[in-house]
Amino acid sequence: MANKEASVAELTDKFRDSTAVLLTEYRGLTVAQLKQLRTSLSENATYAVVKNTLTKIAANAAGISSFDDDLVGPSAIAFVHGDPVTVAKGLRDFAKANPLLVIKGGYFDGNPLTPEEVIKLADLETREVLLGRLAGAFKASLFGAAYLFNAPLAKAVRTVEALREKQDSAS
Repeated sequence: MANKEASVAELTDKFRDSTAVLLTEYRGLTVAQLKQLRTSLSENATYAVVKNTLTKIAANAAGISSFDDDLVGPSAIAFVHGDPVTVAKGLRDFAKANPLLVIKGGYFDGNPLTPEEVIKLADLETREVLLGRLAGAFKASLFGAAYLFNAPLAKAVRTVEALREKQDSAS
């Protein structure tokens, strides 16, 4: 009993500490395939096989009731501590290569996610790509502003130079 309470407390902490939680069913996958999946997600998430009853108790304790109906069969959860988009992409890509992995849903930013919404999350660009695009947009707008500020000065210099050349040729 104490062991189960410790497991529930640990799972509750993982639910609370995660930026997102993605629920999967792994029925039919080999141990080697699960290890490969864990390794691929390890930078941004902890992927753990869970007991449904204990997970349901822990999720409810953390304020998440959206998993109650989905916690049936062999379940595993990706507790995301990094970029949720990267983890969703990893699960989606692994599920494409191994159709036995089924994405059941998720929980992100205080909202439950359907399997379709997890796939939409996976279709987004990663945080780094979006930040790169934003930086590029800022750089382009700053370059444009600098060009606009320099244009009248450059035009004035060219005008003065043209007048000077005209005077030199007249003398």
